[in-house]
Amino acid sequence: MSEFKKDTAAENTAEVKNENADAKSTNPKKADKPKKDKKKGGLKAFLKSRKARHGSVAIAVVAVVIALVVVLNIIVSLLVNRFPNMVIDFTKESSFALENDTVDYVSHIDKDITITVLATEEKFEASGNYYIQANKLLEKMESASNGKIKLKYVDLSSNPSIAQKYTDADWTKNSNMMIVECGDQYRVLTIDDCFEYDKNYYAQYGSYYVTSSLVEQGVVTAILNVTTDDKVIVDMITGNQEQDSTAIKTLLQNNAYQVNEVTLATGDLDNDAKFAILYAPSVDLDEGAVEKLSKWLDNDGKYGRNLIYIPTENSIETPNLDSLLNEWGMQVNDGYVYETSTDRLVSNTSPFIFTVDYTDYYTKGLKNPNIPVVTLFSRAITLSDTSVAHALLTTSNSAGIRPTDADENWNYKDNLTNEAVNIAAEGVKSNTDNSSSKVVVFGSYSMFTSDIMSYNSFNNSGYLMNTINTLANKDDAGITIESKSMNNAELGITDATTKNTLFVIFVVLVPVAVLVTGIVMWLRRRNK
Repeated sequence: MSEFKKDTAAENTAEVKNENADAKSTNPKKADKPKKDKKKGGLKAFLKSRKARHGSVAIAVVAVVIALVVVLNIIVSLLVNRFPNMVIDFTKESSFALENDTVDYVSHIDKDITITVLATEEKFEASGNYYIQANKLLEKMESASNGKIKLKYVDLSSNPSIAQKYTDADWTKNSNMMIVECGDQYRVLTIDDCFEYDKNYYAQYGSYYVTSSLVEQGVVTAILNVTTDDKVIVDMITGNQEQDSTAIKTLLQNNAYQVNEVTLATGDLDNDAKFAILYAPSVDLDEGAVEKLSKWLDNDGKYGRNLIYIPTENSIETPNLDSLLNEWGMQVNDGYVYETSTDRLVSNTSPFIFTVDYTDYYTKGLKNPNIPVVTLFSRAITLSDTSVAHALLTTSNSAGIRPTDADENWNYKDNLTNEAVNIAAEGVKSNTDNSSSKVVVFGSYSMFTSDIMSYNSFNNSGYLMNTINTLANKDDAGITIESKSMNNAELGITDATTKNTLFVIFVVLVPVAVLVTGIVMWLRRRNK
């Protein structure tokens, strides 16, 4: 009996197993796929799978992004090379940006200008960061000129014939950097025109240690010179133990004036000159020289000429000059002007160094009339005839004049004027045709030294140049551009090794790293 039950149970169990096996074999979802079929349809099935679809999209996105970055980099590089003004300057001092005045000036040039750099572009930039900066500024000038400026590079060592063409330059020194030319006129710029450098370092080591760039200013003034056909002539009067007038001469030449030197004891002023300048003579002019000046100003009643006279600080007897000035309604006083208004003082240590006020004359055309003119140890100018003369620059009402014979017991309160003192004045004589000759007197020669005129916080050079330009009826006022220092600025690359290294990093390694990262991420997601 027990054996029967065992056999029956075994049979039932076998039947159940067979039924399950049959059901499993007839169910397509649960039927085992032959390995042969998996191999045969593996690739097609994989491409249709969700993992493949998502992985392909990731690869495609990565590839497209990399391609866009590479293409964008190429396009931007081409555009920057073609249009240098597209470069945005993020340096603290805007070392690679042109001044607004420069952009405005070069964009209105109506003559063809050629700037020739006396080196290949590679050699020029390889000379250092300041040369890279200079090259970028030149490229921006070319771009802003609307096709009027052409920049080119000529290796001087391979083209020695250049020296024969530009004979006015000194080719004995290895300091010529570039040539700016327009038609038959040209100007060769040296390293002194383009850079400020440590003179002591050069004297000791024989090489240039550049501290700031003057390229922008040098090129603009050169363009102004070579595009000016008829330069206004200025005669500097010499032979009277004058102070050094180099700063004024340079300022005039940079603004396209032709500066000559004339000794009245042996020569005459140029009949074509519009200006004569007598800068701080240490001795009086003789009667003959004064007579020549007077006749030149009168110009046979036609007028149209101008004298700028700047006395020395020393109190000297000048009866002949005093007589000439008196004819033009002015007189230079002895003593030094001082200021007691503290807001005018430049230094708390000296009341003789202070800023002055403009009057209504020669302020139109100033780049920034809010910048003051400073004077140092100035002589006062009295108006002896207000029908002929008027003031140009004045002090506050709190100024005074210290006598030349003042001793240690002198009290400044004793010589306060309680009215404005004239620091500069002008005498005018006109004819019936409204043509005028003018005599302009500044009380201080120290106002126009190179040190004072180099300060951008003072308007001395700007005011003097604007006065001369106005008298000369010139529409183009001089352009004053600050030197560009590159201290604390991260700049360009000078050697080929570094350039190649950065090229490999940013053009090859970075894109490859991005691609590899994308592939790794895709593989990890695929195997999850």
